[in-house]
Amino acid sequence: MALPLTLPHSIDSPDMRRAGRELLSLALIDARNHTLHLLSLYEEALGCATLPVDRRPDVFPPIWLAGHIGWFAEWWIARNTQRAFGIDCPPRPTRLAAIDPQADGWWNPQQGGSERPWAPDLPDLAHTKAYLLETLESTLELLERAVETDAGLYFYRLALFHEDLRGEQLVVMAQTLGLPIGVELAPAPPAREPLLVPATQWQMGLPAEGFCFAQEQGVHEVEVPEFEIDAQPVTWSQFVEFVDDGGYDRSELWHPEGGWDWLTQQAGEGRRGPRHVEQIGAARNGTGGSVLQHRFGRTVRAASHQSAVHLSWWEADAWARWAGRRVATEVEWEIAAHTAVRRGFRWADVHEWTAGTFKPWPGFRADPWSAGSAFDPLPAFRHARVLRGASLATRARLRSPKARNYAAPGRDDGFFGFRTCTL
Repeated sequence: MALPLTLPHSIDSPDMRRAGRELLSLALIDARNHTLHLLSLYEEALGCATLPVDRRPDVFPPIWLAGHIGWFAEWWIARNTQRAFGIDCPPRPTRLAAIDPQADGWWNPQQGGSERPWAPDLPDLAHTKAYLLETLESTLELLERAVETDAGLYFYRLALFHEDLRGEQLVVMAQTLGLPIGVELAPAPPAREPLLVPATQWQMGLPAEGFCFAQEQGVHEVEVPEFEIDAQPVTWSQFVEFVDDGGYDRSELWHPEGGWDWLTQQAGEGRRGPRHVEQIGAARNGTGGSVLQHRFGRTVRAASHQSAVHLSWWEADAWARWAGRRVATEVEWEIAAHTAVRRGFRWADVHEWTAGTFKPWPGFRADPWSAGSAFDPLPAFRHARVLRGASLATRARLRSPKARNYAAPGRDDGFFGFRTCTL
């Protein structure tokens, strides 16, 4: 089943992948304002303009991350003399000088190591904000003269979505660091019964029109038999039952190729439950499962019908084995997200792990920009797991049932959850 192509009607539409110059200009301004707003929230939370944070593997200096957003746009647009070729641009085009002569030393991740891609002497917040404004102005001026084709707009669309993804990374980091940045969970409706989805032939992948990330390329048909899928991601009340039944102590529930090893390592670091959870277990007086969770610097009691979050793929797989179910495949998830929303299929509060390993689709083609970066899918193929959906921190224009993300199975810092199907 193929879906019709539509044009965006606002900067929040997932159809921004096909946006023209006018909407792209507005969206780029919106994305930059969002980045600057997040920086202000970090400054308020940390009480210091240098934005000092603990150095750990899943945390980048906020000033580096913000400056890198501006640098990335300038690197691939203003400094790229072959940007008009779009996806056919060579990976190493002839480049012009940067607005700031120190930009490459500060914000080019290739200048640092793979573990710490930032310079030790980053500029202050005021300088970084000024650079963000200068690079945005340059981008918008060039956009006014860009050819309005997919090739001509490719790097402008890329810069927009790259900034949106980095913005979500800043929110995830705030949760990791326990910083109060004013993010609130939307109330979740009561859980609904699983949904039966009829057999169908489904078209996976995105067509050539518009923008797509490399791992989303490759339109192909898939025959899918009838399946039953959860109407919402697994909730805290459901996950508590797994914990109370000794789920974190029973090796037979964990994937033999890495799951138990991952859990053993977490236990050695003092964890015996999901990340950011202080207490989990059966509440007293028959009130159901109880979860005390660290959420942006506060300890809160999670609502029982909220989606369980900050879970690794290993935890999702173990819960499914315990429940006598299986983690949904990505094609099952996508079909339900497109066809079953009116029947109660709820998504977009957590990114959702899916079954199987991350693989390229037929027709995969490497893009010119991601090699060696955090967004390069090539090293992740056949190792990572696929994530579908969106989270509370995902910008609305990235919330598409077709979006295809991925992460190592042990990652749990993001807003990750899952849902299951019958065996």
